[in-house]
Amino acid sequence: MGKKFDKITPRLQAFIEKQKIFFTGTAMEDGRVNVSPKGMDALRVLGPNRVIWLNLTGSGNETAAHLLNKNRLTIMFCAFEGAPMILRLYGKAKVYHPEDAAYKEHIGLFPEIAGSRQLIDMEVDLLQTSCGMGVPLMAYEGDREELREWAEELGEEGVEAYWKKKNQFTIDGVATHIPLKD
Repeated sequence: MGKKFDKITPRLQAFIEKQKIFFTGTAMEDGRVNVSPKGMDALRVLGPNRVIWLNLTGSGNETAAHLLNKNRLTIMFCAFEGAPMILRLYGKAKVYHPEDAAYKEHIGLFPEIAGSRQLIDMEVDLLQTSCGMGVPLMAYEGDREELREWAEELGEEGVEAYWKKKNQFTIDGVATHIPLKD
């Protein structure tokens, strides 16, 4: 059944790279736990203990605020096709914004996607697999285009206006510190 690892092995990296969706979990000392689904070719393995993912504009900005306050992160992958498996990555993470040198250094790893908001850089200190036999089989049909189309239609100024209106605070009222140009 479940096994623990201290690094991303080639087999686990291959599993990660095949997944079309992953889930992130963050929390501060107090307040709500945030779990978010992520997709759209937004995660890269940078080494045996490091992953980075592109955080896109969404209805909130919980993950970034939680990481700025308590930099712990869990990422979970589930096999919805093929052999069953669940893989969790545990570790600490940093948030990079477009004006940060680390953002500029790593953004080229990802396709250009309108509404790109932050990069989340995770140092993985523990991995755990579990059976995944209770996860349903589901067929991948493709990425949804609505988020990309919405951000493209808004343009950079419109996305920033959305950040100002919807992404400044978590649902618990904690500042996200997303930088704005004005």
